[in-house]
Amino acid sequence: MLDALEAALAPVGLNLIGVAPADAVGRGALERFLPGALSAIVIGNGGGAFWRAFEAARQEEPEPLDAFTRRVIEGRAVPVVARACGAPCVVYPFAPPDETLPFMRLAVCAGLGRESLLGVLVHPVYGPWIALRAALLVPVALTAPRPAADFDPCPGCRERPCIAACPAGAVGPAGWDVPRCAAHRARADDPCAARCHARFDCVIGREHRYPEAALAHHQGRVRPLLLAAAR
Repeated sequence: MLDALEAALAPVGLNLIGVAPADAVGRGALERFLPGALSAIVIGNGGGAFWRAFEAARQEEPEPLDAFTRRVIEGRAVPVVARACGAPCVVYPFAPPDETLPFMRLAVCAGLGRESLLGVLVHPVYGPWIALRAALLVPVALTAPRPAADFDPCPGCRERPCIAACPAGAVGPAGWDVPRCAAHRARADDPCAARCHARFDCVIGREHRYPEAALAHHQGRVRPLLLAAAR
């Protein structure tokens, strides 16, 4: 089933698929959405292929990237999973806070990435250029490869260019200083509107960096959330 899911999603750039067992995530977290849930199939993208698929199919609608995500998940992923496991419960990271799951934890449990000094997940191949798009909860115990299971990106990194690249000095050996980052980005001429400079300079996965339009889009979406969290 996971092979079929991979084949169905590859054409739209959703190339990260992992499984988070309910016991690892916390059974209650999943059962809040689907009683009896045993696994969360975590779906995401590494690199810029998903953005390019989105731009090719873009429609004029509110929150077009989220709408495109729903279309491809419900049109491509759900039928594949339903044939094998029954109808899944789909949860999206862009849903309101009380209607979503801790996606960073899901991804770590699924072995799709590890937390970094940047405050984002880092994948062994794609580096920080990954995003989580959906979780499909099923009442079936599944297993899948875990590429980041034994991966810990930051402790062994000698260069750490991310620290020097941050114009706010908000990235350091202790991690990401959210209030300092938010204060810097609160400026009217937001120096980080086009990209996160620290993320851009991460040594892992540089060849998979997002296209410029994608960088600016995500920076724009994160800014109000960042400012609200720092208040």
